[in-house]
Amino acid sequence: IDPVPEMAIGAKECGADRVELYTEPYASLFRQSPAEAIAPFIAAAEAARECGLGLNAGHDLNLENLEYFIRNIPWTDEVSIGHAVISDALYMGLEQTIKAYLSKVKIF
Repeated sequence: IDPVPEMAIGAKECGADRVELYTEPYASLFRQSPAEAIAPFIAAAEAARECGLGLNAGHDLNLENLEYFIRNIPWTDEVSIGHAVISDALYMGLEQTIKAYLSKVKIF
């Protein structure tokens, strides 16, 4: 879903048990203003949590922006990062890439 709280509420009303936030807008704005980029995602994620929905996120999340996203929305259940993982693995190797991504999400 787009980072709009009403979309999370609508998903719950339709019978969904989980939503995935479409994070391309976050990734596009992240370098310019991380706080501005994350704000609508926090609002939508909070709405999803209040509705009892599970929360996924994905699209353009990578080693640069993933940790900030998870730090601000730590109740994220799953992230779709397959494309970024494989792209990074071409340069870093798969083992090093997996270690790098795990270091970004193991922040608690």
